[in-house]
Amino acid sequence: MTTLMNSIAGFFKFDEHGTTFEREIVGGVTTFLAMSYIIFVQPGVLSVAGMNFQAVMAATCLAAAASTVLMGLVANYPVALAPGMGENFFFAYTLCGAVPLGFGLTWQQALAAVLLAGIFFIAITLTGLRARIVNSIPHSLQCSIAAGIGLFITLIGLEYGGLVVASPGTLVRMGDLRQPVVLATVAGLLLIVVLLSFRVRGAILMGILASTAICFVLGLVHYQGVFSMQLHLAPTVWKFDIAGLFHVSPGRLGSAIFVLFYLALFDTVGTLVGVGHQAGLVRDGKLPRVDRALFADAVGTTAGAALGTSTITCYIESAAGVSDGARTGLASVVTGILLAASLFFSPLASMIGGGVKSGQSILYPTLAPALIAVGAMMLKPLRELPWDDPTEFLPAFLVLVGIPLTFSIANGIAFGLVTFAIAKLATGRARECPPLTYAFAALFVVQFLIL
Repeated sequence: MTTLMNSIAGFFKFDEHGTTFEREIVGGVTTFLAMSYIIFVQPGVLSVAGMNFQAVMAATCLAAAASTVLMGLVANYPVALAPGMGENFFFAYTLCGAVPLGFGLTWQQALAAVLLAGIFFIAITLTGLRARIVNSIPHSLQCSIAAGIGLFITLIGLEYGGLVVASPGTLVRMGDLRQPVVLATVAGLLLIVVLLSFRVRGAILMGILASTAICFVLGLVHYQGVFSMQLHLAPTVWKFDIAGLFHVSPGRLGSAIFVLFYLALFDTVGTLVGVGHQAGLVRDGKLPRVDRALFADAVGTTAGAALGTSTITCYIESAAGVSDGARTGLASVVTGILLAASLFFSPLASMIGGGVKSGQSILYPTLAPALIAVGAMMLKPLRELPWDDPTEFLPAFLVLVGIPLTFSIANGIAFGLVTFAIAKLATGRARECPPLTYAFAALFVVQFLIL
């Protein structure tokens, strides 16, 4: 047993990353719990397009598990993958939405579009282009991407806990603090603050479990059992319709593939940069082995389309596991195993991550406190910004606020890249901006004007 553990520690380079088995396992479990909501949200979203709920759930678990384990083994990153929020809504409401607001595709044709995008991702990943894109992002923007994702996670956590709610006049407003859901969120958050203050290892995981216990006492969540043998995959597996896709007009097909590429590329890039900074993986402004991480993402998207789910991408909830000590791919392997096991332990997973009905909304008071705390932790890179240089800190600021306010990592990055490129050109400092940054800034401008 000792020899096996030493071999595992050597494979994942524990000494280099200063970690232990306990930290990686706790971090992997924490990431799983923080992202487990997707197991139930994803089939709910795609069922709008006519897809079978149980089949999409099985496809989501399998595709997420396979790509997350691949990420851990190939890239040695503590980053989990699953169908992206945003990409799934684009799939259900835009690709499968009625013309003229949508593309009018069947869900089988939409799966074919995702499959083709995944194959394209694999191709450009093998050429090294995606890795060069990640490593060409200026350091100031990398810092702000990490912090912007932190604010994004915090906003999600505040909404999940009912602390803020949508308001037509002011975008959001304070929630009703008398509601049991909100009280449970506040109690869980205060507990995490105390645990973190005493530097308790696994504070985020303990916070999630304690929040679940509080919600159970308040009657917000209910015991639903532990084990389930229900497994339905046949209605969606290998159902993509490539032939039917090419009956779609070239303009609509090209636009669909472009948006899928745009969303997946920059959501993944942003998450890898943000979590990479938090985990201390960045070396001299670059992410080592990023090509391998992007390969796992591309394979995941392709496999997900074949199984019957939308675009797979890196998950910002991985930051929760990193906050609990995860530093290597072993944490991803643990998360992947739990995602696969969710096929048979869905009642238990739904108790923790399935959500609570509150009015017309589904809230997640069991997860909200952890997300709020993790979001705060991700603001640390802002200390590295060159605050005396407006061509650096202003584009970084636009990324910082753009990500949470547009509810899109990709859009936030776009604001920063375009502003950075223009600022450097206008001040005669064009050489300080990498060529790929100019190229993607131009593409973003075109995308904003056309789409």
